[in-house]
Amino acid sequence: MNTIHSIDQNKGMSSQASLVLSTNKMIRNTYMLLSMTLLFSALTAAAAVAMKLPHPGIIITLIGYFGLLFLTSKFRDSALGLAFVFGLTGFMGYTLGPIVSHYLGLPNGGQIVMTAMGLTGAIFLGLSGYALTSRKDFSFMGGFLMVGMVVGFLAGLGAMFFEIPALSLTVSAVFVLLMSGLILYETSNIIHGGETNYIMATVTLFVSIFNLFTSLLHLLGFMNSDD
Repeated sequence: MNTIHSIDQNKGMSSQASLVLSTNKMIRNTYMLLSMTLLFSALTAAAAVAMKLPHPGIIITLIGYFGLLFLTSKFRDSALGLAFVFGLTGFMGYTLGPIVSHYLGLPNGGQIVMTAMGLTGAIFLGLSGYALTSRKDFSFMGGFLMVGMVVGFLAGLGAMFFEIPALSLTVSAVFVLLMSGLILYETSNIIHGGETNYIMATVTLFVSIFNLFTSLLHLLGFMNSDD
């Protein structure tokens, strides 16, 4: 009986060690790919700013984003998925370029952009670091975040089409909170095995960082204009 118990205990320890190694590999691959896509996106945004490219417009942006997101998801288990994730993040970088150009043209524009970038980095590192070290399970936030993002997206479209500045600012403030929650949620998902594909984990974290940055830009630009 003791021998059987010892065998079962060894199997349990081996299984746990394997799970830890798998999780660590998932974290390493996700953050490595995230770093690469952020750099690639920053380069495409910088190129768009340097060449003074116009914004493609809401229709092309939505088609490009959801089309590339669909392809990334469809091929997430193959090498082609890597090509599409760079296509998606590069396209998002291109759409970001004209937005950054707009804010750079404001009084203290450079300071606004750098402050938004610094806050984005601090929020992401702080929240992901907390989730990684505390290892708390934030999966309970999934439903709330999904509903919040759908409502926020629709409200953002409404604010854009009907030109309602107050609603647009409210949406930006709400998105700062939602994207912060999404960072906690997705990092927790990676740790606890809720997400096992590093390409899709990268996309989720990238989108949260992108939306966090643009929302902070909007809020900081508004406060600057008030000054």
